[in-house]
Amino acid sequence: MKPTRPSLASKTKNAAQAAFTIGIDYGTNSVRAIIARCSDGAEFGSAVFNYPSGAQGILLDKRDHNLARQNPADHLLGLEKSVRGALAIAKKQPGFNVSRIVGIGVDTTGSSPIPVDKNNVPLALHKRYAKNLAAHCWLWKDHTAWREAARITGLAAKHRPQYIAKCGNTYSSEWFWSKIWHCLNTSPKIFAAAHSWVELADWIPSVLAGVKDSSAVVRGVCCAGHKALYADDWGGLPDKEFLKLLDPKLAALRDRLYEKAHDATTPAGALCPEWAKRLGGLTAGIPIAIGEMDVHYGAIGSGVREGTLVKVIGTSACDCGVVSASKNVPDIPGICGIVRGAILPGYYGIEAGQSAVGDIFKWWVEVVCQGEGKTHRELAAEVVKQKPGQSGLLALDWNNGNRNILVDQRLTGLLLGQTLHTTRAEIYRALIEATAFGARAIIERFREYGVPIKRVVCAGGIAEKDPMLMQIFADVTGCTMHVTASSQACALGAAVGAAVLAGAHRDFPAAQRAMTAVKPRHYKPIAANRKTYDKLYALYRQLHDAFGGINKSADLTNVMKDLLTIKESQN
Repeated sequence: MKPTRPSLASKTKNAAQAAFTIGIDYGTNSVRAIIARCSDGAEFGSAVFNYPSGAQGILLDKRDHNLARQNPADHLLGLEKSVRGALAIAKKQPGFNVSRIVGIGVDTTGSSPIPVDKNNVPLALHKRYAKNLAAHCWLWKDHTAWREAARITGLAAKHRPQYIAKCGNTYSSEWFWSKIWHCLNTSPKIFAAAHSWVELADWIPSVLAGVKDSSAVVRGVCCAGHKALYADDWGGLPDKEFLKLLDPKLAALRDRLYEKAHDATTPAGALCPEWAKRLGGLTAGIPIAIGEMDVHYGAIGSGVREGTLVKVIGTSACDCGVVSASKNVPDIPGICGIVRGAILPGYYGIEAGQSAVGDIFKWWVEVVCQGEGKTHRELAAEVVKQKPGQSGLLALDWNNGNRNILVDQRLTGLLLGQTLHTTRAEIYRALIEATAFGARAIIERFREYGVPIKRVVCAGGIAEKDPMLMQIFADVTGCTMHVTASSQACALGAAVGAAVLAGAHRDFPAAQRAMTAVKPRHYKPIAANRKTYDKLYALYRQLHDAFGGINKSADLTNVMKDLLTIKESQN
């Protein structure tokens, strides 16, 4: 009897069982690598490398609190150290062999563009530019370009309204063109020395692929579409006529950038022999997944699908959803973007977020209270005992500006309702509630424009480690909060992307079903708490709309007294 040939599905299943991929996650303060088994997403090894430069990896300038840069040398050192560290652990696990690694995926912060020379070398790695902060990576949280962002918004509204309609009608100082234009305006020598600019999410994969020509870097549509005004609908990047309205030198730069950006079905390249050796004896030629922003691969690693909102909660927070590309998605004011092919191929990727979440808690505990790790735990223990509204406090979550839905990085934080009896734990809770109110504003904006949100999945260290905060988020938003099973959802998502390109899974839905999951524990809204938070959120929106410029004739005389009424009802 003639033997039956194995089906494509069985071949794919067998390949997944034998295969592993590497996911590399570049964060604000460190880079992490994981080794994931393709059959089930099990983590066989992980390692973290903390950036050595600056303040916890961030290059700062005391003269300008808006400045935040990173050293590309840290990125390269972290690439080697994190992968080698993860491999050292994986090699101790039964069933693992380095020869079974079939692909690599990379995610990074964004927009974090790097000025590079013609050979794809960051200017900061040249000795003569090493001490010039403009020559380094312009980290996502750098807001020095707020003036340029406002100018881009105004010119686009007048001349190319379609450009900003897809990014909430406001261009941000966190994004690609703002930062490059600011470099031209403030560091013209660095701008002139840069042959091109490459997002960190595109540059790391290009390094792994051995790309020595900046024009040959394969660009991902996630950064291009959400941060650089790219869309196939108008031929890619903004046209030169529009860029000339900003500055003729930006128009000239366009020719040295790129014409096409790709979704995750296109590899960024193949692992070159040099980096195969440097990373610990990997197989040269294995595919490198297209670079995506951390939260986009984090969404994939959290099982994003239509109807699921993924919240990646860290120093900042990003909210990601997808809608089938076969459907019509209306323009949504005040969000980060609607980009075809971003996050998942075959879908519109929809992104919003908050400029600071964990950063706010860190500021309060470590800067103001002069505490440390145990102080977070001590304050959290006191917060759990408090009822919603009990303190009479209300805060705005704008300590690093408002990314969405106001898109105004010149806004700042606010704490209202304090008395001579207010405690530091009460303020800590008010700050947590403020970030939850900001999250609710984004969810309501998504729903207002028809984006389905039937399920919320949270990722990141805060989501995993802080049940108190997760319950507050559930109570404020009215949504059950699920938590992704992987503590490294962003790196896992990058590993999922690599698994699909390597053929371990036939497509992204299949890979997600096999490699991602949520934890059994979830957080349901508590009815009594939700009722109180509805009242507090109404007051939050009064402050939000008044200070955010939505309601320019707002009368806020009721807010303090309404807070006292809520406080008295809880005591």
